[in-house]
Amino acid sequence: MNGLTMKHLRYFVALARHGHFGRAAETCGISQPALSVQIKELETLLGAPLIERGARQIRLSGLGEELAERAKEILRAVDELNDLARAAQGVLTGRLRIGVIPTVAPYLLPDIIKTLGAMNPDLDIRPREAITGSLIRDLNEAKLDLAVVALPVSEAALHEEPLFEEDFVLVRPSDDADLPVPNPERLREMRLLLLEEGHCFRDQALSFCKATTTGPRDLMEGSSLSTLVQMVGAGIGVTLIPEMAVATETKSADVAVARLSAPRPKRTVGMVWRKSSPMGPQFAEIADAVRALPRP
Repeated sequence: MNGLTMKHLRYFVALARHGHFGRAAETCGISQPALSVQIKELETLLGAPLIERGARQIRLSGLGEELAERAKEILRAVDELNDLARAAQGVLTGRLRIGVIPTVAPYLLPDIIKTLGAMNPDLDIRPREAITGSLIRDLNEAKLDLAVVALPVSEAALHEEPLFEEDFVLVRPSDDADLPVPNPERLREMRLLLLEEGHCFRDQALSFCKATTTGPRDLMEGSSLSTLVQMVGAGIGVTLIPEMAVATETKSADVAVARLSAPRPKRTVGMVWRKSSPMGPQFAEIADAVRALPRP
């Protein structure tokens, strides 16, 4: 098809993803009018409408939905061709887009960046912090090269590489430091502070309590582990946090930390990347380097 470019496809995929010209244009780094021109050009080339324009958002036509899926596959294949050339060099070079979940990023990402920089000073590291669902979607769409998440993710197209296991610990007001450590049943009766929905750590904590979102008698939510710990320090309730977060999050809060009774809740932190990526061997080297990092 004469005139069809990768730019057309990238812009259309962004529009299909966001359902809004303004947000898609911002993602693509262009003006909204420029994006609109590109989409109109694509529709002219195809000879059929791809979207239904509304006052606030757009809807994909039948052709638009099919094109969006095909375009994602094409763009992913093109990105992997670039990776194939990089892999042939035998050394990890160029851009590396790495995603990290919020309950890992503040505590591990700085060390990952330092380690990767030492492995190859020419590496252009592009980190992104987001919840697991967003990272997995971006991996599948080749918007990320690899991600650090809690395993398993159980995605057939992704390779999972375990890095380490870590325990969850109980954080409670310092006045409660001498009280017995509550078991899961007792914890369900307490005011439990958890991350907002969408965070895998929330689900893991609820699983330990053997509770659903309506299970705990008094459930409150926060947007970050730091917020949860500060709320505990203010006497609002108790929370669970991963072991790697203890040193950072408890140093400025009036809280006490206690280890739960066995079997303790824990999580497996790992790296994931597309099985089809030619950079798999290089990503495995990164996983080995991160696995060797000292941990609290």
